[in-house]
Amino acid sequence: MNGASPGGAPTPASSMAGRICLVTGATSGIGRETALGLAERGATVILAGRDATRGRDAVAEIGRRTGRRDVELLVADLSSQAEVRRLAAELRARHDRLHVLVNNAAVITPKRSTTIDGLETQLAVNHLAPFLLTNLLLDVLKAGAPARIVNVASQVEGMAVLDFDDLGREKGRYERLDAYYQSKHANMLFTFELARRLAGTGVTANCLHPGVIGTNLLVAFEGRPAPLRFLTRRGRPGPKEGAATSLFVATSPTLEGVSGRYFRDSAEARSSPRSLDAAVAARLWEVSEKLTGLGPRAP
Repeated sequence: MNGASPGGAPTPASSMAGRICLVTGATSGIGRETALGLAERGATVILAGRDATRGRDAVAEIGRRTGRRDVELLVADLSSQAEVRRLAAELRARHDRLHVLVNNAAVITPKRSTTIDGLETQLAVNHLAPFLLTNLLLDVLKAGAPARIVNVASQVEGMAVLDFDDLGREKGRYERLDAYYQSKHANMLFTFELARRLAGTGVTANCLHPGVIGTNLLVAFEGRPAPLRFLTRRGRPGPKEGAATSLFVATSPTLEGVSGRYFRDSAEARSSPRSLDAAVAARLWEVSEKLTGLGPRAP
């Protein structure tokens, strides 16, 4: 069976044969299409999502469409650091190596809310969860080298104001999009710092903008009232198109050994100048270690 590459060319189903891939936020939208695309290319795919019912449906659909019986599901709520740790432990119990980690899951909350850990929800899910999960899986990624870490960020990161004195957006009026911009900017800084720390290990780290895609996240981003939400999706590319760049970064042979880059439309692009500030990235790493309880350690 052949899949399709981001450019539309046929992709041999064996191109990812023997590779084990984990995709977060994989039970719907872009994550589900990313998992499908990896399975079509021959990978063993592990879907991570918080809804068991949707997860089982996604596993069944991918199995039907690809004929594969090695599609797996791990259920975890990434807003909880205990759940992130359990997810990592369950994966490690099943597999001694990992070849691709796609940190895809993200949320936008209409009002400020906090997680069970007392952290602002967008910061917790969009940045701290992938930060923690990635660090907890570094040994199995290194065991699977050459391996790839793919972080789904956004072009809106350039609009962010990263305030180390108020990362949780507790002071003043809470703006949902400001919190989202900050979390996506953090994705970029994390990716570039991670790439520096992983140099020479055989594990690469890259990030991407998936496009302006008609998904539930875009509905939350635009904040339209329910009767008008169809307008958000009308004329927009769908999740399949949104997964194209993730699949490119995760699978393209041309990116073997390429690390610390940003991609858009399946091509390398420029991120904001502030995302390239190594001193800010190092500081964010230290703060993220403290907020996740990892402590001062390097990969």
